[in-house]
Amino acid sequence: MIISFSGAPGSGKSTIAQMLADKLAWPRYYIGGLRREAAKKRGLTLAEYNRLGESDPATDREADDYAQQLGRETDNFVIEGRTCWHFIPQSFKIYLDVDQEVGAKRIFGSLQRKNNRNEADNLTSWQDVLANNKERIASDDRRYRKYYKIDVYNRKNYDCYLDTTDLTPEQVFQSVYEIINANLDNKKN
Repeated sequence: MIISFSGAPGSGKSTIAQMLADKLAWPRYYIGGLRREAAKKRGLTLAEYNRLGESDPATDREADDYAQQLGRETDNFVIEGRTCWHFIPQSFKIYLDVDQEVGAKRIFGSLQRKNNRNEADNLTSWQDVLANNKERIASDDRRYRKYYKIDVYNRKNYDCYLDTTDLTPEQVFQSVYEIINANLDNKKN
């Protein structure tokens, strides 16, 4: 079974994907991390890299081709990335959502603890993060519609939708794990 995570910025995708991979003792692949590293190698923030991607499809294609290859060649892993549901159609697709302000506050808190996200310049408040997230969502939407004709934010594309706004990471994980466990049991039967 392949489990793909997508969702809104600050919804807990990375946290829950890692918790689930640890619980299942499966590898976890983080497509956003690949894109962040590619941006860093070019001396860009993720926000700048996304803007570049609106005219240069290679910024997305490298990571998306990697996800697609993993889906063809490997099984039993967790992958996190906004387009993974599309490039690994046989995956169990999970979408985590969050209120935009709550997501921005979560990301800002993370930036205060450790700033290795390479998000954007001048994120000095959660309001700055909120504005950046809105730009990011708009850029994602433009790129993915242009290059792939898909809407990554449409919940109809997913097998499981969960709003994490009022939930702790442990509550989100428990809900996701119960759903995954039920699906793993169904695959065995």
